[in-house]
Amino acid sequence: MPLNIVRDADGLPRIILTEPTGSSAEVLLYGGQVVSWKNERREELLFMSSKASWKPPKAIRGGIPVCFPQFGNLGSLEQHGFAKRRMWSLDSDPSPLPPFNNQSTVDLVLKSKEEDLKIWPRSFELRLRVTLSAGKLTLIPRVRNTDNKAFSFMFALCNYLSVSDISEVRVEGLETLDYFDNLINRERFTEQADAITFDSEFERVYLRTPTKIAIIDHEKKRTFELWKEGMPDAVVWNPWDKKAKALPDLGDEDYQSMLCVDSAVIETPIILKPFEEWKGRQEISTVSSSYCSGQLDPRKVLYGFH
Repeated sequence: MPLNIVRDADGLPRIILTEPTGSSAEVLLYGGQVVSWKNERREELLFMSSKASWKPPKAIRGGIPVCFPQFGNLGSLEQHGFAKRRMWSLDSDPSPLPPFNNQSTVDLVLKSKEEDLKIWPRSFELRLRVTLSAGKLTLIPRVRNTDNKAFSFMFALCNYLSVSDISEVRVEGLETLDYFDNLINRERFTEQADAITFDSEFERVYLRTPTKIAIIDHEKKRTFELWKEGMPDAVVWNPWDKKAKALPDLGDEDYQSMLCVDSAVIETPIILKPFEEWKGRQEISTVSSSYCSGQLDPRKVLYGFH
């Protein structure tokens, strides 16, 4: 299927993916970033800041930014690394697709350039496959070491999810796990709650997380299921009101309608020898939340019991 590429108002090339049930996704070459995912009812499922900057070299706050080769400020590079502020290319030599009907795919690639080698002297190829199918958005990142020496890196897909009201959202699947609390000097704790709920600023890196995490939006009666492999950590973030006011590219009230749940490799960075390749995968799907006396049965969400 030929790719539908348009230029938005700021001149950034944008790839539009569509599939037969009517859902759509939009991916920028800038940052290799998914900036929109709409369901078959044309409801936007990803959050985009009301004050997002769409002018390079600034990063775009919203959608699904790619963090590479560093997460946050855990290293000498800029916050979350440089991949999200580079112009990617369409991949002219993607790996073959498994045959699957009624899906729409784009393959992007970012190869190290001179400006990258100056600040991070390692030669690499970073690829991202974005696939849209009915009710599901799949991202497959791959990093290849094209250098003559080994290197290590962190990686994350920062999923800005659109929610109706953050105080009505719960996250299930992370209970009893260890986490670093970034609001308390990355101190390590163990999650005690049955499910994560939100009433203040929240920024934690959960470790050795399961392949599936459920984000339940009670008001919308909608559940996001995040399924991931190759990315053992999960970051959960909401800035709440004070931090939202302090961030220049986030609207003061935006925190109420967003939640970041990231698929990540942070605690133990990936080490690649020359010509080795790392591959991750995440799928986000939405299901209608079924209620039982006002509570969702977590087993249905996490294990798909019917």
